[in-house]
Amino acid sequence: MKKVAVLVGSLRRESINRKFAEALGKLAAGRLEFQFVELGDVPMYNEDLWADGGPAPVLRMKREIEAADAVLFVTPEYNRSFPPVIKNAIDWGTRPYGQNSFAAKPGGLIGTTPGSTGTAAGQNHLKSVLNVVDVVLMGQPEVYFQYKPELFGADGSVTDEGTAKFLNGFLDRFTKWIERTSEPRTSAQADAA
Repeated sequence: MKKVAVLVGSLRRESINRKFAEALGKLAAGRLEFQFVELGDVPMYNEDLWADGGPAPVLRMKREIEAADAVLFVTPEYNRSFPPVIKNAIDWGTRPYGQNSFAAKPGGLIGTTPGSTGTAAGQNHLKSVLNVVDVVLMGQPEVYFQYKPELFGADGSVTDEGTAKFLNGFLDRFTKWIERTSEPRTSAQADAA
């Protein structure tokens, strides 16, 4: 089973994007293993912090991304863009020069908001950044999900049949995307993971 590093772009305790990502993880069980990467303790990017080898939360984040077979970005939309916590993770993850944790990593992008356009503008902005940092981003299907609490149960699972079918379609395509675009790992990389 492929391991997916999940980066959620909201640090809020009751984040609907975190809830959405957890619901996706439940749907993906048996196909993909979701590992949520903690971003709340990662400091704002500062090149000077590499002087002592880099902050421990950054090194942990980089290891978790590198050990995964793919990465899934789950982003809210702030002011028609994606949030700074995602950009910060990308900036740290691509440094120091030559040590890009995202390089050639299969990726997916999804997000939710109560608004009717989902996170379309934020995702489109993020796509341009992910392409530059060498994430092998799945282009279709796009999911701009309008969050409605009644679609989810108290345990966080998707209870609406149509929603589950739609999201399972995304997960099926993402699973195939990972299989199709993953670069073979060397035995040294597999041992390090």
